[in-house]
Amino acid sequence: MRSINEIIVHCSATREGQDISVDTIREWHVDGRGWSDIGYHFYIDINGKIWKGRDIDRSGAHCKNHNRNSIGVCYCGGVETDGKTPKDTRTPKQKESLIHVLKTLMAMFPLATIYSHNEFANKACPSFDATNEYKDL
Repeated sequence: MRSINEIIVHCSATREGQDISVDTIREWHVDGRGWSDIGYHFYIDINGKIWKGRDIDRSGAHCKNHNRNSIGVCYCGGVETDGKTPKDTRTPKQKESLIHVLKTLMAMFPLATIYSHNEFANKACPSFDATNEYKDL
């Protein structure tokens, strides 16, 4: 088992209300970027369904210089319908599912800290302050 000390929250940077499947994200990562699999360990679709991505025993491909000791969790959305402007587009079901995934991961890795991707990259992702919102999990 890898030593996990970071859980990093992402958005797919797709338009509000646009339902992008985990298979599409996987295709973008494998065919578009040449990765071996989807970069995230968990993906939450627009309806709040939680999808398994990479096995948590494998390093992700979701946050440069932080993949070795982290778990990547991504929700579908994060951008207004204009396709450019960052926005917290999480639906109530996505919020529920995200809390469920994060609580489960914190139970598995109690020494880990939850972060927003934008703390490590010059991006708006995940379009909300996950670090502050989930600090008490």
